[in-house]
Amino acid sequence: MPDDPNEDAEWWSAVEEATELLHEERFREALAELRRVLQADPGNPYGYYFLGIAFFEIGELEPARDAYAACLKLSPRHLGARVALCHVLRMLGDIRGSLREGLAALSQSPGDPDALFAVALAYHARGEDRATRQYIEAFLATGPEFEVGVEARAILAGLSGEDGREPAGDDGEVDDD
Repeated sequence: MPDDPNEDAEWWSAVEEATELLHEERFREALAELRRVLQADPGNPYGYYFLGIAFFEIGELEPARDAYAACLKLSPRHLGARVALCHVLRMLGDIRGSLREGLAALSQSPGDPDALFAVALAYHARGEDRATRQYIEAFLATGPEFEVGVEARAILAGLSGEDGREPAGDDGEVDDD
């Protein structure tokens, strides 16, 4: 984020009302507030980050992608925006872009649980079982919250064939080990 802590505090202060609206799940009101914030200061990276969240929550993935990208343009080390962009790109079918963002997040913050899970999901979307397993296991080693841990374990179970399917390697062949 910025080198000047006063500027950072001003940016946070400017988005405070919008973050409260997001917590209250008043997403459209948050969108309007964030647009107002960004009109007053188009250099506020937090404004773009939370705008991305608001768009994501109402199912507008392309504007969410653009908002996260705008945040990263202003603040390239904003980990939350990078991880969120990884997820949105995957959901939009841009798996290569998703992996690029997820791996950039991990290079910036090795071992970050959110980045590990985002990368695992991107590899899973690409059908790369070994990489999926590697990143999910690393994610699970971080001690995630219950719900996301269950989701991750379900993906692992699917990779292991515990869901009734035969286990398959990255080449689609049945593993003989």
